[in-house]
Amino acid sequence: MRAQGRLARSTPKGRQVRPDDRERVARLCADLPPQRALLIEHLHRLQDAEGGLRKGHLAALAERLRLSQVEVYEVATFYHHFDVVEDDAVLPRHTVRVCTSLPCAMAGGERLWRELRDRLAGEPGVRVVEAPCMGQCHAGPAVCVGQRQMGAADAQAVRDMLARGDIGPRTLPASQAPDAPADFAQFERLLRGEWSVERVLAELKASGLRGLGGAGFPAWRKWETVRAQPGPRAMVVNIDEGEVGTFKDWHVLAHEPRPFLEGMLIAAHVVGAEHIWIYLRDEYHDVRQLLQAELARLAQRIEGWREAHPGITFPEVELRRGAGAYICGEESALIESVEGKRGMPRLKPPIVALNGVFGRPTLAHNVETLWWLPTVLARGGAWLARQGRHGRSGLRRFSVSGRVAKPGVYLAPAGITLQELLHEYAGGMAPGHTLYAYLPGGASGGILPAALTDVPLDFDTLAEHGAFVGSMAVVVLSQHDRVRDAALNLMRFFEHESCGQCTPCRAGTTQSVALMQAPLWDAERLGDLSHVMREASICGLGQAAPNAFDSVLRFFPQEVQA
Repeated sequence: MRAQGRLARSTPKGRQVRPDDRERVARLCADLPPQRALLIEHLHRLQDAEGGLRKGHLAALAERLRLSQVEVYEVATFYHHFDVVEDDAVLPRHTVRVCTSLPCAMAGGERLWRELRDRLAGEPGVRVVEAPCMGQCHAGPAVCVGQRQMGAADAQAVRDMLARGDIGPRTLPASQAPDAPADFAQFERLLRGEWSVERVLAELKASGLRGLGGAGFPAWRKWETVRAQPGPRAMVVNIDEGEVGTFKDWHVLAHEPRPFLEGMLIAAHVVGAEHIWIYLRDEYHDVRQLLQAELARLAQRIEGWREAHPGITFPEVELRRGAGAYICGEESALIESVEGKRGMPRLKPPIVALNGVFGRPTLAHNVETLWWLPTVLARGGAWLARQGRHGRSGLRRFSVSGRVAKPGVYLAPAGITLQELLHEYAGGMAPGHTLYAYLPGGASGGILPAALTDVPLDFDTLAEHGAFVGSMAVVVLSQHDRVRDAALNLMRFFEHESCGQCTPCRAGTTQSVALMQAPLWDAERLGDLSHVMREASICGLGQAAPNAFDSVLRFFPQEVQA
């Protein structure tokens, strides 16, 4: 029989699935529903078990999920933590990832990466790879051995860890914490009718609480927008904390996860979200283990609440695992990943509040924003609004790293200056170091000179200096650092993390890296690149990446010009 002049195929297109591959995939993924949206979860099962993704297994997975093999392959090759290999490849038992992003590079991360690569070259079953930020900037150089993160690492400590086989997730301070009377107390007041939805919104407005993931958008505006849309509505929690220098969400979850979970339930209840997806960056293996335990305990609480309040519908909560893609910190790219696709930003409009996950109106928040909600209800929105300095309002968590005496996460008034933050919280500069420059908002937020240490750090206060506070990741440089080297490190990060969807970002970051390695910079050409990237990139990655070299040309021309 002929089909349009061609011989009909006797077999399906693509690689043929072998029975042993089909059986292996079925066994490893037995408890996962065969849904396209769970493609990335399936890939993690295979990667964790095998040390890589064999092409035969990908073909069997495509069959299981009723997807084309190219759909599975393009997702598997998009994320940095997946390794697609031939069927007969010899795969490592252990992967050692060494962070070489700016704070860790300043602490010797690149030197440690080279040392481990050389010293472990003969170790069977071990590979060493250079990795971007792991959210452990306060304890650089950071290393992840298997699924165990290690701060202030050295080569011998890594070798000892491998020898012990101690490569599972760490135990965190909040792990197995006992129940406390304050746990979920404000949410229970909402369930009992002591708080109306309108009153919660009024307190939220009074607090001035803004999105603390980086954008600073008023939280109440998001809530009202989503709440006004027809159902079903959804919610996503963004814990893809990949901005270089940022580790505050990890700190919150490691020490106090329950206020976050309570805030999540409060927000979902007010906007009427029927489903919540918590999207956690894959580097946070320890937090994933903690959240899995906390969500299991929360599920038991919800069963009790259902019996006590039969008229109330509680949202379904899913924890999803990222796979090593900074771009998924952009909310629409995150949503694409939740749907089992490559994490590529969507064109806007529509915004995700109107058309988000699976086409539903979606409320998107980060951890810190949600963590504040129980406090806002317990102490009143006006209390939070009264905090702050230099005319600003609220409290912020600053991730502080680099050449300071005490790196860490500090809860400080909005509008605090760098000078105040250093001396009141971070112990001043590290011995032997003098302040030279600082990043006020992580990799994207620009680089400012020591002369601007008295500028209030908050949303909207740094625009005239070509910078922004973003996720409040402060990285401090000293006289022993060159800002041009820091900017090049940041641009290499952006080049590595660009999703490649749009040419201005994809080509612009690559061209910038090449130009920034010259002894003297071509300011005119870099200026043209900056303009094109800012005006034509689809998302904030390409739009903000030029801040790195623009800052050098503006404040540190002596380093790059004759």
